[in-house]
Amino acid sequence: MTSRKLIYIIDDERDICDIVSRELSAYNFDVETFLTGAQVKQALQVKSPDLCIVDLGLPDIDGIELVKSLCEQANMGVMILSGRDGVTDRILGLELGADDYIVKPFIPRELVARVNSLFRRFKKNHHEQETSVSKIAQFAGWRYDPSTLTLSGVLSCNVKESGGEEIGQGSELSSAEHELLMLLLHSPKKILSRDQLLGERVSPFDRSIDVRMSRVRKKIESNPKQPTLIKTVYGVGYILTTDVEWI
Repeated sequence: MTSRKLIYIIDDERDICDIVSRELSAYNFDVETFLTGAQVKQALQVKSPDLCIVDLGLPDIDGIELVKSLCEQANMGVMILSGRDGVTDRILGLELGADDYIVKPFIPRELVARVNSLFRRFKKNHHEQETSVSKIAQFAGWRYDPSTLTLSGVLSCNVKESGGEEIGQGSELSSAEHELLMLLLHSPKKILSRDQLLGERVSPFDRSIDVRMSRVRKKIESNPKQPTLIKTVYGVGYILTTDVEWI
């Protein structure tokens, strides 16, 4: 039997905590609720959940700062559940690495569907890492290791002779950035539509792919405002313009 997923709910409205907790528990999730950021930070020192559902309007800490902190932790999903429905808040939350953004008022059953969708994506990503643990993608002077989510630079002139030389410490991608980059790396020089890149997300925020793509571009493009590696095909989607070698 597979272990039940643990979900932390962080919301200062006790009624919201009760509704979400009751709905998720009915679908065999283990749930713990917290009314403040301080409470969940203390709990995280003892045990990490599989997913955090975070309200942005917390009484003791800026919800965006909490989201940023949670997204920096490995092997944890982050979903924002907030009454803030402005475009700026949504884009900022996604830019920081949140995996989904749901606006209050919400339909509890839809929230469960989105949670299930996230876990299916996480499982797929984990499977990709396990099956390609020895495979590293090399492209346009970059090397990406899916097993560690690490992107590092190489000296392209030495790639064939010595396997390349790493430049600096490299950077670690978030799970959302990893998912997007892997789709592109497995389909170089092919146009991928937004629907293909969105996968099975439920009722997706239509800017989410653009925001995530912008984050990936900042890590691999010499000039993200004039990208040459990941180009936009207007009205269609995106294309990775370079060859990819798996070593």
